Amino acid sequence: MSTSTSPRLVLRGARWPGDVAVRDGWITAVGVVPAERGDRVLRVDGDVLTAGLVDTHHHLSQWMTRGRAVDPDLFGRLRTLYPVWGRLDAEDVHAAATVGLAELALTGCTTAADHHYLVPRGDDSVFDRIADAAHAVGIRLHLSRGSMDLGQSRGGLPPDSVVEDTDTILQSTVDVHGRLHDGVRTSVVVAPCSPFSVTGELMTESAALARRLALRLHTHLAQTVEEERHTLARHGRRPVQLMEEWGWAESDVWVAHGVHLDDAEVALFGERGIGVAHCPSSDARMATATCRVVDLDAAGAPVGLGVASHEAGGLFGEMRQALYAGRSHAGRPAALGVDTALRLATEGGARCLGREDIGQLRPGYRADVAVWPGDDLADVRDAVAGLVLGPDRRVRHLLVDGELVVAHGELLGVDLRAARERLAGRARRLWD
Repeated sequence: MSTSTSPRLVLRGARWPGDVAVRDGWITAVGVVPAERGDRVLRVDGDVLTAGLVDTHHHLSQWMTRGRAVDPDLFGRLRTLYPVWGRLDAEDVHAAATVGLAELALTGCTTAADHHYLVPRGDDSVFDRIADAAHAVGIRLHLSRGSMDLGQSRGGLPPDSVVEDTDTILQSTVDVHGRLHDGVRTSVVVAPCSPFSVTGELMTESAALARRLALRLHTHLAQTVEEERHTLARHGRRPVQLMEEWGWAESDVWVAHGVHLDDAEVALFGERGIGVAHCPSSDARMATATCRVVDLDAAGAPVGLGVASHEAGGLFGEMRQALYAGRSHAGRPAALGVDTALRLATEGGARCLGREDIGQLRPGYRADVAVWPGDDLADVRDAVAGLVLGPDRRVRHLLVDGELVVAHGELLGVDLRAARERLAGRARRLWD
């Protein structure tokens, strides 16, 4: 944390949690903040402030194919869209990522984890273009160098045309890390896709590479019953058992979805500190069942929220959806409260990503702050309850490292209308 005496930015007048002071990109005070000579003041009268939301699992390139394959189960959706995604190029991915990240920023997200696992024609410049989009929008990026090396001819789900060679994947991961990783604004993640699209060799070699480079590991796991059937038929083991054999059952790992976990596996996640990106809207959309969020949280496992892939694309609504899903699964209203839902979207997500510098609105943390309009919440006694349970909303202001990314509801770094037009033009050619 900086000890500079440069002027502060003070967000004044918030209904909750009070004033927030920022200096050199770090939060220095929260609550009652006495004025100092030279303060810059941003009035946020009556608004609600939270730490910036953290998206722990996303597929930004899939913004290009919204509205397609909306009814099949996961395997049916993937079989339909693999060939379409195989036609994308780096500029398509950049166009989709720009709009997807803009939507995240406008819905309060200051850190996004993108799992990009299909690399058409082996062109790994797609990762540079995703990073370019994040830089333009102004939010943090945990960029997963995803991968698939198990095509249909070898018993996998994806067609052979969209998988890569294992050695090529590993070398590309090293190269992408060298080009893009700084550990603050852009963090590269090693991320083979899923048990039904990768070999054991790729999983074990990826784990070794990640630990040599001090990077985190990410994959899809226990998302559907079909995935479990596939691993039992192919390997004679449940997905989590495979993770243990491959060296993935450790605290530097977080998985996407984690829906079909038994009691012993929930306990294992808690004991080992394995994180789960809970994607409630995506899971409901594809009827994959409900993640055991309440049980995982009680066991001590890091649990964050993710958008994954659905047409809304914003993160704010996932808090309410997670609350409803958690209560429905547990069968009691008190199982998951509004404070917990907000914690999953902030601190829980930071824990999944291995970040100890974001996710909390406290002195000593990076000044990633979402300012939510409170105009319609003045009649609500509990401002946080009104925020989480109320209608979807966009931020009034969004700060990353103390710098405005969204001001008065408008993105500062990207012309969103032009970005949407560019995306539409590129997407239409895929409609045939």
